[in-house]
Amino acid sequence: MIVLLSGDAPDLLDRVRAVHEAGDIPLVGDPRWPRAQWEAVRDLSVRAGSPADVAWAALSSGSSGNPRIVLRSASSWEASFGAVSELLDASADEAVALPAPPASSLSLFSIAHAFAGGPRASLGSFDGSDVTCMHGTPQSLRAILEAGPPPGLRTALIGGSHLDDGLREHARSAGIRVIGYYGAAELSFVAVDHGDGLRAFPGVDLSIRGGQLWVRSPFVASGYAGASGPLRRDGDWASVGDRAELTDGRLRLLGRADDAILSASATIVPEEVEEMLRSVPGMRDAMVFGLPRERVGMLVAAFVEFDADPAGDLREIVNTRLAPAHRPRQWFIGELPRTPSGKPARAEAVRRVVNGEVPRLAV
Repeated sequence: MIVLLSGDAPDLLDRVRAVHEAGDIPLVGDPRWPRAQWEAVRDLSVRAGSPADVAWAALSSGSSGNPRIVLRSASSWEASFGAVSELLDASADEAVALPAPPASSLSLFSIAHAFAGGPRASLGSFDGSDVTCMHGTPQSLRAILEAGPPPGLRTALIGGSHLDDGLREHARSAGIRVIGYYGAAELSFVAVDHGDGLRAFPGVDLSIRGGQLWVRSPFVASGYAGASGPLRRDGDWASVGDRAELTDGRLRLLGRADDAILSASATIVPEEVEEMLRSVPGMRDAMVFGLPRERVGMLVAAFVEFDADPAGDLREIVNTRLAPAHRPRQWFIGELPRTPSGKPARAEAVRRVVNGEVPRLAV
């Protein structure tokens, strides 16, 4: 059966190990959840019963905010432990820093890896001399760099959302090798980026069908507990609906198919506009989405977060680099909302904009 644990338990790692070794399925929740979310996850856990051949349960909300419980066999994670150990370049005598909450699937993966002989999982404090690597999101890497990284930190394995070149260079200047990757709670590792673009993770085959990414991999999850989700299967192949392009072995992600913005006669892929906005000097991050508007369908809007004032006129930069249909018509400014693991929370950003909780930016 699934055993729901709170991520703030002081003996969490011991409790996860005990549940796992007893043959039950550990699932870690986030103590910051409101009561209603705890009850919803607990209800899903109970209704799932005791699924066969399942060793781990991880949470996935993507950017929607609605939690799903992803069920995994032991082998679906174990099959990638060897490749991940090589990427981290760390032994069992060393520690991997896990800045993302243990409720996130990437942290729970590293906890499972530690139990199987990977580097020891370090939660909460990362200043120990044995911390030589980290596994987290771009947001957590940025926070570690700004706070001053542990002196022994030499490798960062980064997934969850866009990793910009400036952050990678900042880490490199601090003596940290950054390895980016694309994955999903349902698919685990899909593609890895050593600095020259995303390529298939060892053991994974990639295919583009109708503009969407499909993978053939031993790392795919078994399914969901008591609810449906984006995972689809076709024989040995699986997809979660991410749009992508594959050119000369390099993978370029274009976001989920249902995030596309239909405005007048144009289809706008938010990730393409976001990529351009993040290249503006002074811009820390950006999120692009559609707002309903009569006659044109959706209006392109941008929620932006700055490190410093942009260098140059933002309107001129946008007009020079983007086609008219792709230019945001409404702008909002502030700190982007994020999931507990540090991923941009798209649904929450749109909710705040619609409810007038985010100031407008004149561009």
